[in-house]
Amino acid sequence: MTPSRLNALTDGVVAIVLTIMVLELKFPQEPTFAAVFKVLPLLAAYLLAFIYVAIYWNNHHRMMQSAHKVTGGVLWANHALLFWLTLFPLMIRWIDEAGVAHLPVASFGIVLSGAALTYRILQHELAAADGEDSTMGQILRHPLKEYSSLALYIIAILMAFFVPAVSVALYVIVAIIWIVPDRRFVRS
Repeated sequence: MTPSRLNALTDGVVAIVLTIMVLELKFPQEPTFAAVFKVLPLLAAYLLAFIYVAIYWNNHHRMMQSAHKVTGGVLWANHALLFWLTLFPLMIRWIDEAGVAHLPVASFGIVLSGAALTYRILQHELAAADGEDSTMGQILRHPLKEYSSLALYIIAILMAFFVPAVSVALYVIVAIIWIVPDRRFVRS
């Protein structure tokens, strides 16, 4: 399998995830500002999840452009990443139904952590396939963004049981850290 074929599969799954996410949105019950205010947590959850999916898609696309080989390990790591991304719509629905509450916010952090860990595993598998001197091998030598993001997710998951709003703020901070596609691919 070629990297472009794996990219095509990922594109299709991401398109489905985004479609399901937008279908989770609800119109306000009435045409008033009060009714709009009631759906703001759902809209905010959607926006944050959309940004995260876009970040993963952008970085995945750039990463796969630098890849030369796709092994079985790469395939399984990519599928694991897609599994976590497909849980984003579920998290939006739960936050819609339960609000910005302890367990849904912590669970969103678990999903974000799962996506981050499997993305990192995918990086390792690509480096193993292409060699440690490849672009991916060089990127693995500088994991500051990856490790700091994971640390913030863990803190956010714990904070969700005390102050869920702090957790959401930490999720936004990590998104801001990653909003610009990974520049380490540009250097290669």
